[in-house]
Amino acid sequence: MSTGSQHQSAGTPRAGPNGPQAPLLRKRFDDGLAAGSPFAKWAAVWKKMLLVQDGSATLICETLADGPVQLDVLHQKVTADVPAGVRAHLPGTSFIERQVCMSHRGEVMMDNLTYVALEQLDPEVQRHLEQGLSPIGYIFDIKLTRKRPVPCPEGVLSRLWQRCGVPDPEAARTYVLEIENTSCMLITETYRSGMLQGLPLAGPGAQPA
Repeated sequence: MSTGSQHQSAGTPRAGPNGPQAPLLRKRFDDGLAAGSPFAKWAAVWKKMLLVQDGSATLICETLADGPVQLDVLHQKVTADVPAGVRAHLPGTSFIERQVCMSHRGEVMMDNLTYVALEQLDPEVQRHLEQGLSPIGYIFDIKLTRKRPVPCPEGVLSRLWQRCGVPDPEAARTYVLEIENTSCMLITETYRSGMLQGLPLAGPGAQPA
């Protein structure tokens, strides 16, 4: 747990309908929690649950936020230049590389980097991605999907954090997303301190359970 300095990144100001919006607050999952405190112990259990759950992280974010969350697509392009760890899990030579962050009330909840194998891409999923308006988690509602956990490839983590900063390997996970029994995406998620919003341990005035 972090007990001292907070690793923060303001990031790039987001574009909004009325011009640039305030930069997002981005902190490691454990930042600001005193080691050994009841809040830190609750946070450690909550982080473990997030890292092993096999449902929709998007739905968890929206549940904590009690409504839709902000989605910012930081980067998206078609490329053949991907880390070796991507080719170890996905077929083909051409991929969509897509990095997003999800936030609520100005604080980042997740930073995610996804690689999509174009060779196996379902046309309906491709339309969803090209629109770039909603999280990939919404695909779970329209397609039969399965997550297969794999070790986080170092090259993928490096590329993820090059764009968003604030490395936090202990709060990151990677899985292969299979759609209708076909491996088509490699998704790496990093949970941020924004995932503590709404929980009893989140505020300085919170009381132990």
